[in-house]
Amino acid sequence: MNRLQKDIVIIGGGPAGLAAAVSAYDAGCRNILILERDRELGGILNQCIHNGFGLHTFGEELTGPEYAGRFIERVKERKIAYALGTMVLDLKEGNIVCAMNREQGVFEIEAGAIVLAMGCRERARGALNIPGYRPAGIYSAGTAQYYVNREGYLPGREVVILGSGDIGLIMARRMTLEGATVRCVAEIQPYSGGLKRNIVQCLDDYNIPLRLRTTVIDIIGRKRVEAVVLARVDENNKPIPGTEETVPCDTLLLSCGLLPENELTKGLPVEMSSVTRGPVVDDHYATSVPGVFACGNVLHVHDLVDYVSREAGLAGRYAAEYVASRMHTSDAGQDTQVHSSAESKDTPVHSSTVICTAEHGVRYTVPEKLHFPMQEDVVDVKFRVDNIYRDHYVSVYVNGERIQHIKKRILSPGEMETVKLLQKQIGQSFGGADIVSVTVRLEEE
Repeated sequence: MNRLQKDIVIIGGGPAGLAAAVSAYDAGCRNILILERDRELGGILNQCIHNGFGLHTFGEELTGPEYAGRFIERVKERKIAYALGTMVLDLKEGNIVCAMNREQGVFEIEAGAIVLAMGCRERARGALNIPGYRPAGIYSAGTAQYYVNREGYLPGREVVILGSGDIGLIMARRMTLEGATVRCVAEIQPYSGGLKRNIVQCLDDYNIPLRLRTTVIDIIGRKRVEAVVLARVDENNKPIPGTEETVPCDTLLLSCGLLPENELTKGLPVEMSSVTRGPVVDDHYATSVPGVFACGNVLHVHDLVDYVSREAGLAGRYAAEYVASRMHTSDAGQDTQVHSSAESKDTPVHSSTVICTAEHGVRYTVPEKLHFPMQEDVVDVKFRVDNIYRDHYVSVYVNGERIQHIKKRILSPGEMETVKLLQKQIGQSFGGADIVSVTVRLEEE
């Protein structure tokens, strides 16, 4: 079997992989390879023809393909190598990537560092336990988006959407614009899982009803969907008898959540989060396996692609610094064992690693581990809440002492939130004291 050697292998050529590659190149690493299973770079953005991308990154509103095109141009300008139509089969200890494509067959790559950027996938019908037959007309919202935007097919004309994730909301508008009638969007939770702007622009503007605390309990039809049965649910998400309603339709779109695509990650002894279902990373986006980094939706599901690009840019830079540090210690004839997070040769070894804890309404934080003293002046800690909260404070505690207390008018599970840890603030507050705990929580006052 052929074996190649690369300084950095990036798995995934979507927005995260592209941004990581550009950043790693700009940090001084030249021997980079992007592996992408599709026939072109860009990932999911290639089918997201609506606008709203790029406001944070480029200061202008772009469509998905336009946003991807900006990063593809950067990759090509730097002559970063990429392999399309290439499926990664396995990740092995020692940072060995096993992949295959038509040209090379099965081959292995020995990587100095690996950046995981595989994105996420939609939750399938089988995970939702919806009874009924398996007729034509049931699609995930992303699959329907692909058919409409890339293949020019309209999946149906009378549509019910289950789940109010952003893709489902966007497809409610898209199907309406293509001439279909969207009967309603049903959501089992008491709140929408999508961005507020998408609720307004995709549902309210087109008079499409959003029915909260409602789910599909049956699908009628054998060859093709003929109708679905909706029912209200109680506080335990159990259907309430007597609330059933039959809604005629020929298509059911499922938009019931996204899951980080981590089947490959599980081939390595990477510590995983039970909440995000992505790898546990530190503030350099390094996993528990030395030389393996993760970024983008494979780490946790983001709300804006601009944030994916920013996070991936940091991961790519840290991966390049990690490779450079390995080369430096190897050239010096020293032990090549280095810290699991990226450290340049001029950076002192971190004195302590602390778990960042989420409490009282905060579901998780990314990163989950923080190093003190911090290498960066500012570290962004991202999180999501577990419900809708109004007029609450986001508080950060270090060693039990509150260092941030920021009032938020509204906090929603569909919106990703960020707190900024400032090296200067922490240094002034604790001086030379060891940092033993960091907690992010919600408080009423």
